[in-house]
Amino acid sequence: MSEESRENIVTAGEALEERKESNFIEQEIDKDLAEGVYSHVQTRFPPEPNGYLHIGHAKSILLNYGLAEKYGGKFNLRYDDTNPTKEKWEFVESIRADVEWLGAKFEDRVFFASNYFDEMYECALKLIRKGKAFVCDLSAEEIRAYRGDFNTPGRESPYRNRSVEENLKLFTEMKEGKYEDGARVLRAKIDMASPNINMRDPVIYRIAHMSHQNTGDKWCIYPMYDFAHPIEDAIEHITHSICTLEFEDHRPLYDWVVQECEFEEPPRQIEFAKLYLTNVVTGKRYIKKLVEDGIVDGWDDPRLVSIAALRRRGYTPESIRRFVELCGVSKANSSVDYAMLEYCIREDLKLKRSRMMAVLHPLKLIIDNYPEGQTELLPMPNNLENPELGERMLPFGRELWIEEEDFMEIPPRKYFRLFPGNEVRLMGAYFVTCVGVDKDEDGKITAIHCTYDPETKSGSGFNGRKVKGTIHWVYAPTAVQAECRLYENIVDEEKGKLDAEGNLNLNPNSLTILKDCKLEPNFERAKAYDSYQFVRNGFFCVDAKDSTAEKLVFNRIVSLKSSFKLPKA
Repeated sequence: MSEESRENIVTAGEALEERKESNFIEQEIDKDLAEGVYSHVQTRFPPEPNGYLHIGHAKSILLNYGLAEKYGGKFNLRYDDTNPTKEKWEFVESIRADVEWLGAKFEDRVFFASNYFDEMYECALKLIRKGKAFVCDLSAEEIRAYRGDFNTPGRESPYRNRSVEENLKLFTEMKEGKYEDGARVLRAKIDMASPNINMRDPVIYRIAHMSHQNTGDKWCIYPMYDFAHPIEDAIEHITHSICTLEFEDHRPLYDWVVQECEFEEPPRQIEFAKLYLTNVVTGKRYIKKLVEDGIVDGWDDPRLVSIAALRRRGYTPESIRRFVELCGVSKANSSVDYAMLEYCIREDLKLKRSRMMAVLHPLKLIIDNYPEGQTELLPMPNNLENPELGERMLPFGRELWIEEEDFMEIPPRKYFRLFPGNEVRLMGAYFVTCVGVDKDEDGKITAIHCTYDPETKSGSGFNGRKVKGTIHWVYAPTAVQAECRLYENIVDEEKGKLDAEGNLNLNPNSLTILKDCKLEPNFERAKAYDSYQFVRNGFFCVDAKDSTAEKLVFNRIVSLKSSFKLPKA
């Protein structure tokens, strides 16, 4: 392992330790346990099943699970499925797969908000009986107008002082389907003059004559998120409801709901900063349009940062966990360079994966003085930095494939690879000298001719000679044919994420497909999600969606080099 690699790993460890010590959420939990506010810790990850999860959700999953694990508590997976207009069972299944893949263990604790609709309805009735909720006939536009703004207090609805009996009757009729969508809503009765707009008699139930992915047609009224969420937490005995900063202003309403609904041992909401990546598309609206327009081939397209896309591209759970840990937990929103995520996958794979021969832009090399029909097997270490990975045997013979860029007929200064008259080392094999080229009728080079020195076989001391250039190769007769896909950011980074109209600035070069790649024969055993280091070309993973027994497809996970370095701790 290089000294620079060692330094980066030490720095990463120090950075992790520093961030763990400064985790303000853990400090709050320690205080609650010490003061006897709670006797245990129970957390949850509560996604809405209206799309695929992305890298930001990974932070929430790992944070909530990590807290439960640290304190010997429990972790729930709960779907906040209160909005049937956008939810699908496809998203339910993808979310579960992502959470399991990341290693967050929820055992049999998989819950749905929709399973609590009966309890939520009873809570709404309780609020009406207490005079804390009323049925309102104002339209959505009128409710917004009555609410006021940050400088103007709201106005009370003309329906705010309906009697308890009338409210019970109307709410029951809403449940029975007697009114059209939007005709009436149920609102909490709190304070229209509150400086917190969320407390100005918020809507807690609306009418929606829609079939629900979990409950079917049982309900035609559905609770609003701000009403449903605290009830779900309370029912599941969640102690610490960990959520992102945009819910900080909603916390008074969260506390109001659990208090007025008279839950014992109410949960406590604590907010943390979201994880933002620079120039990355995470918005479900944008991804949905990319999918519908055929720009990407699904929510798991490797150019996206959905968890499913990262998994398909070849990222590992370990690399994402390390990335989340390095980002830390704070109260201040900030953006993280995508290169930091790439750093984490390089660090995870570089000592775990074999370094294999793969030629992405093949050019034929013929060794004129190598015996025709002869093949020999050469030993090749799987990973020079990790001898524990052992070695493999590679066939070698007269005709090879090399990278196009490893030959130039008229080279610039300091070009140390193949050119007429120059000698290079074939990695793990022999020294060869270029003696000529073949060209087609258009003048394009079709083959390179070389001679080899049999005294320079790898491991023999190279006959006392040294060369400045080493190139990789694949023996032509046994080469495995493959398609390799190279990726850039789907967003044009120079233009920024969005244009003046709010549309994505797409990078036309976000995907490059190389259909004629030549790989060493050991790749014949490759299967979906297997990943390797292609010598000099980066880390690649077998595509789980498009690879077949007849066609190997690889996604480049990440290149080998980056300008990113961890800051000193």
